[in-house]
Amino acid sequence: MVRLLRDTFPLVAILTIAIALGGSVSQVHGQFFGSNRSVGGISINPEGVLSAPTVLEQQELENIRATALDEAPADLQPFTELRTVSLRQLEKEIATLRSQEEGHRANLSDQGALPEKLAFLSGLQRIQYLLVYPEQHDIVLAGPAEGWRLDSLGNVVGLTTGRPVLLLDDLMVALRTRQTSRLEPISCSIDPTAQGLKQLRQVASRLRTIGNPQTTARRLEQAVGAQVVTVTGVPATSHFARVMVAADFRMKRLAMNMQPAPIDGMPSYLHLMKAGSRGMHSTTPRWWLAPKYEPIATDAERLAWELRGSGVQCMTEADYVNSQGQISHTGTTSKPAAQWAKTMTDRFEDLANHDSAFGHLRNIMDLAVLAALIEKEGLFERVALELPQLLGHEQLAHYPAPRQVATTASLLKKGRNWVISASGGVQIMPWHIADQIEQVDSLATIRKQLSSDLNKN
Repeated sequence: MVRLLRDTFPLVAILTIAIALGGSVSQVHGQFFGSNRSVGGISINPEGVLSAPTVLEQQELENIRATALDEAPADLQPFTELRTVSLRQLEKEIATLRSQEEGHRANLSDQGALPEKLAFLSGLQRIQYLLVYPEQHDIVLAGPAEGWRLDSLGNVVGLTTGRPVLLLDDLMVALRTRQTSRLEPISCSIDPTAQGLKQLRQVASRLRTIGNPQTTARRLEQAVGAQVVTVTGVPATSHFARVMVAADFRMKRLAMNMQPAPIDGMPSYLHLMKAGSRGMHSTTPRWWLAPKYEPIATDAERLAWELRGSGVQCMTEADYVNSQGQISHTGTTSKPAAQWAKTMTDRFEDLANHDSAFGHLRNIMDLAVLAALIEKEGLFERVALELPQLLGHEQLAHYPAPRQVATTASLLKKGRNWVISASGGVQIMPWHIADQIEQVDSLATIRKQLSSDLNKN
């Protein structure tokens, strides 16, 4: 979090969390992962401490991938540009299954896994349309879809596209927080403590030479100590929260050159920096991911809605760190930090196609925005739709809440600069997006054309 520029230091050191957060799996195949705490490139113990998975844990995940999921039903396997999922039908099927279970369970709070068709929302990969049918007391989601598989991060993705599949669990979290998200942002951040930053400044101020790079790196790591993971707006134990933390962390690894970008034309922030001047500087870049949409389109009757835009943008700001380790936002940023944020935004679509953690983030942003739209427009009341299972009765998947991560330093030679960085996060304010609406009359035709698909899936 502190940048030090000294002629005597021949290396650039990046001080940040060095674990590879991926996504996690939904409750439908939780039985395969319940005893394996290593999912999506991280290992989380019951106390919420994150660490890198061992070789054995990684091998266990690879073994699980082959049998974790059933083959998608034949009618859901081919890719289609538009598949519909009825909330009314989804609620009905879940309620029927749970009712059938009641007479067979010793513990009524112990629900069985739902069929994958329900848990994966028939393979939807994005929500393009939200369609309202008052006469049928229904709200329908529509978007591209296909069959599914498990990727190397433990995320459920499309058979051919590799794009993350929307999860019922994330939809339920979005719907259940649709009211509170108006006042409290849905967010996550991973940050060092004030005490850690204070100790870092003290240790760094005494350095006169790099010495042994690895020894120096360990001293800096020990000074900062554990960094804190904070989640707001959604349960920290939810898959929704893990998706935010995963994307935040993987973004930082790309920015700080701790792993190469999976696409061309996306250099790290370090590669964009130039050698600086002498002296000590107490500012550092902060990046965070936020929604990016065009105004939501709707028809004249406000019965058909379309999400438009890439969904995610990267924001940046320089933070100031005082001698006590306390952080304040400056409202400004550096040219390299701004350039990296712009590249992240411009290339997000390509990046999401190669890294399912980022695609999952876009999916949950879609869900949060549509849930806010449903609440803002009073759509449940308008169609007289009640969803007791989706809005409260159905249990959410539960994972150890990520609470802290160890600090790890990595070194990269770049002139004579010594750089220590950086914080960030994810912030979703869905009501702000839901307030931006534009009338597009042609949506009424799409709503009518898709009405015949309501009972197919």
